[in-house]
Amino acid sequence: IKEEDRLPLSKWQEQNKIVPLPVQAYPKNFTNGLILWSASKIQKVRVNNLEKYDKQKLHFGFMLGVNVSNFRVKRAGDFYKLDTVYVVDPFKQSGFNLGIISDLKISEHFNLRFIPDLAFSQRDLHYFIKQGATKTTTVVKKVESTFLNFPLELKFKSSRVGNYRMYVIGGFRYSIDMVSQAKVQTDKEVIVKLQKYDYGYEIGFGIDCYLELFKFAPEIKMFQGIPNVLAPSSEQLTTSISALKSRVFTVSLTFE
Repeated sequence: IKEEDRLPLSKWQEQNKIVPLPVQAYPKNFTNGLILWSASKIQKVRVNNLEKYDKQKLHFGFMLGVNVSNFRVKRAGDFYKLDTVYVVDPFKQSGFNLGIISDLKISEHFNLRFIPDLAFSQRDLHYFIKQGATKTTTVVKKVESTFLNFPLELKFKSSRVGNYRMYVIGGFRYSIDMVSQAKVQTDKEVIVKLQKYDYGYEIGFGIDCYLELFKFAPEIKMFQGIPNVLAPSSEQLTTSISALKSRVFTVSLTFE
């Protein structure tokens, strides 16, 4: 090429539509590229904890929980004809649970779980009683229970994503109240007596978190009792109610 046929660099770039990057852009583009490259490498080396855990047929663990217990109250048919008691309201109270987990794998997405636990709970009944034509008074009866619970649950779990897996549970629970006063006779204090045995259904959900050494899961579930747990009595505080049914919400942490 002859010297006179050579174009200046600026005209050559203009003819070929080449736009040079400003000098300050090179460090920025290099940094962005380095970040993207590092992120892709991190994704490739991500490790799933306890990769062989779900292949086990049977495993065990323990559960710690907090419960909130309450009653569903059904008033007596002639409730509003009573001379004194005219309102009965249940008030929920909190307690705690301690349990042992036995988990049997049925298939890739189904497990059968048996979690016997000891639960300490309390429920209050507030009675509003007439005294005279205009005066009223409030009587609070605390109903304390210590339950041995025997729940049998079916667990349906999603596919595992990284170190997490969602699940839902449903099942049946049978309970024994170890401090039931259904057969207690006393003249010192008027008490609301409950039957010793209760049963019902449970539903809930949670998320499995796979850590390096064990599996951890926060869980929420609800228990609804089926039978009437109010023990027969001639006491005024009992005759104003035709049925009491249990309802319990539990927030628990499982370690397996």
